[in-house]
Amino acid sequence: GLFLLLLCSCSLASGRAAVSSPAPASVAAANGTASSSSSPVVLASPPVAPLCVAVITVERHHHYHRELVIATVLASVATVMIFLTTFYAWTMWRRARRIPAGKAARRPDTTTKGITLVPILSKFNTVKMSKKGLVAMIEYPSLEAATGKFSESNVLGVGGFGCVYKAAFDGGATAAVKRLEGGEPDCEKEFENELDLLGRIRHPNIVSLLGFCVHGGNHYIVYELMEKGSLETQLHGPSHGSAMSWHVRMKIALDTARGLEYLHEHCNPPVIHRDLKSSNILLDSDFNAKIADFGLAVTSGNLDKGNLKISGTLGYVAPEYLLDGKLTEKSDVYAFGVVLLELLMGRKPVEKMSPSQCQSIVSWAMPQLTDRSKLPNIIDPVIKDTMDPKHLYQVAAVAVLCVQPEPSYRPLITDVLHSLVPLVPADLGGTLRVTEPHSPHQMYHPS
Repeated sequence: GLFLLLLCSCSLASGRAAVSSPAPASVAAANGTASSSSSPVVLASPPVAPLCVAVITVERHHHYHRELVIATVLASVATVMIFLTTFYAWTMWRRARRIPAGKAARRPDTTTKGITLVPILSKFNTVKMSKKGLVAMIEYPSLEAATGKFSESNVLGVGGFGCVYKAAFDGGATAAVKRLEGGEPDCEKEFENELDLLGRIRHPNIVSLLGFCVHGGNHYIVYELMEKGSLETQLHGPSHGSAMSWHVRMKIALDTARGLEYLHEHCNPPVIHRDLKSSNILLDSDFNAKIADFGLAVTSGNLDKGNLKISGTLGYVAPEYLLDGKLTEKSDVYAFGVVLLELLMGRKPVEKMSPSQCQSIVSWAMPQLTDRSKLPNIIDPVIKDTMDPKHLYQVAAVAVLCVQPEPSYRPLITDVLHSLVPLVPADLGGTLRVTEPHSPHQMYHPS
């Protein structure tokens, strides 16, 4: 380009030189002009052929340069688009691979947004189901057939919004189906809340979610079946706790504390159950305890939104939450303390003293729990004199701390857990060494 411009400049200079120089006679003659020795010859115009060639060449060069720049820009844009598209596809592929692998939703080293249900759902090999998010959607005809069209003979329990049914699927697989009736906003919210939380949580002491169904205005949640039912049924039902020895009761308390500790300490953000009670602690055939019913559960990140209604069950609700609406993990610790008192005394959390008067187990037991001379007299007769008195005093002390009116005086559930581990036999999940097999009516004989 520089060469062409120089060429153009030279041509212009040559033209100017021709104008200022005298013209030869032959040139004058060719132009029909008289010649004189005293006057120069003036030409009509300088030669312009070289100038035209230079201009045309430069214009062509600029046109070529513009096309080259445009082509380079387009190629760069195309390259960036291809890179972004490839990166997005790779990211989605990695995410799709992570979801089935699933881990529990916890702190950075154990955090994920879901769990895999394939090992659990493989039992339902004859049930038609499809995946919606991280939870299996089970077709209604399969639930209807498995529950005998929701027969009363298959009712396992009754809750606030409906019943829980036993379901027997083809191939021998069993499950529990909770039917939430109606379309009230609270019912819908609890349904979605339970699917969201249980779809992300996986722990040996938290009930496993198998799937869900929405049909005819009703909502259905399918869980693993717990053969022994709820702790409430075992304690306050026809058997009145006769199937549970002291060690089994301590195992149930330990299992519940482990599940609660997982929610409080290992979930990110922490989860507050908000409705822990004996009817929401389920037992399998070996009396392994699992926490259930997460319809009212909240994460600590939602506590500041100010849209939580005071919810829970009378007798289990912590006083600061009931009176001031202040909800923390210590509210669950209070409810755990009430469950511990139920296990110790075999009494319900609230009992009627008269048609118009009720008394809570906390207000009734507190004066006697701290008096070692009175404590043995309020223990459930089924387990009375079957435990080491030192262990009884220790459990009573833990229960007293858990139900303190002031939340700051209550221990963390982790501290409760560490207090219970030494009281449970090693074969039941603790660290206590026992020489004799434990039975429901085993008497304690000091050595």
